[in-house]
Amino acid sequence: MRTVTDAMKIKDVINESLKRLARTDLLLSAAVILLNVMGLVALRSICEVAGSDSILIRQAAGSAVGVLIMTCFSLVDCERVSKYYPVLYFIVIASLAAVLIFGTSGGGARRWISVGGLTFQPSELAKILLILFYSEFIIVYVGKYSRIPAFIVSAFLILPPFFMILKEPDLSTGIVVFLVFCVILIVAGLDRKIIAGITAAAIPSALIVLYLIVNGGLSFLGEYQRNRILAWLSPEDYANSTAYQTMNSITAIGSGQLLGKGPGASGSGTLLGTGFISESQTDFIFAVIGEQFGFVGCCAMVVLITLVTIRCYQIASMSASPRDRIIASGMAAWIGMQSYLNIGVTTGLLPNTGIPLPFVSYGLTSLICLYAGLGFVQNIYIRNRI
Repeated sequence: MRTVTDAMKIKDVINESLKRLARTDLLLSAAVILLNVMGLVALRSICEVAGSDSILIRQAAGSAVGVLIMTCFSLVDCERVSKYYPVLYFIVIASLAAVLIFGTSGGGARRWISVGGLTFQPSELAKILLILFYSEFIIVYVGKYSRIPAFIVSAFLILPPFFMILKEPDLSTGIVVFLVFCVILIVAGLDRKIIAGITAAAIPSALIVLYLIVNGGLSFLGEYQRNRILAWLSPEDYANSTAYQTMNSITAIGSGQLLGKGPGASGSGTLLGTGFISESQTDFIFAVIGEQFGFVGCCAMVVLITLVTIRCYQIASMSASPRDRIIASGMAAWIGMQSYLNIGVTTGLLPNTGIPLPFVSYGLTSLICLYAGLGFVQNIYIRNRI
């Protein structure tokens, strides 16, 4: 009798889960998966040039795992995870510290940890964990104290992970983490007068910093970081050195013209096939998209990214829960800002920062963490539809 009852309970849980999954935001899922597929097509061409399909196989497997994780997390209430916010923050600090102590180096930076043959990037994990952490921390401390002290403490707590990421060094990821944190504070109710004051001070400060960089007046930047900014301002002067990647990327995007050379194109007639595009599988994969899919394909990718970003913000706005609004808005900021930063670099609009394109660039840690975050966003959408 008990076995029959347990079986009925399991059946009820499965049926309820299926009903909830039927309420997911199909537009959001479709846009993300389409971005992922475009990235896999580009990676296939890159693998043909390299003569090895190992990264394509890993990325495809990671995509399948990511979709599964998104589906599972869409059934998990964010509160069940975020209520352990002290543990989440500890994981962020411990993992970033582990990178600095015994992390794996590559390309002049130490950003990865290898455990049991698996390599992952803690700074990518930190993005989603910090969003979940602040979704609970701010609510708890605003409830106990006044809003301003809670925001001050929040700002203090973002500093350790921020500076640890900079120490790797990974300035671009540090910038994304900081910008996502700023969006979280705004969504949490930071006074508009304070926002206006910070913005008014930030613009002239940025111009002064840029002036000092150009004239060698700042010592905290590394030489390669200063050269990247100078190469952005005067690319012709650094065409054979620091600006080489960006200028090649712009050429590759332009070579695709209106419709591109075709998905999967990688022969000797392509710039990808001649090895012209460096870091093509990660930071400059948008250049591969431009060559293969042309102007139309690039516009389609920008539209998809914008759609995902706006949809996350819309899901945030439809929720009455501050926790849900912070999580959905944080994911929107992460995906949108990192995507536009990557595209800005590959098109020469921004200095070369070396950051992957979400759902498109090769990188399993980033891919799975992004899918996990969108799983929580889907859960928010489902709960607000019921």
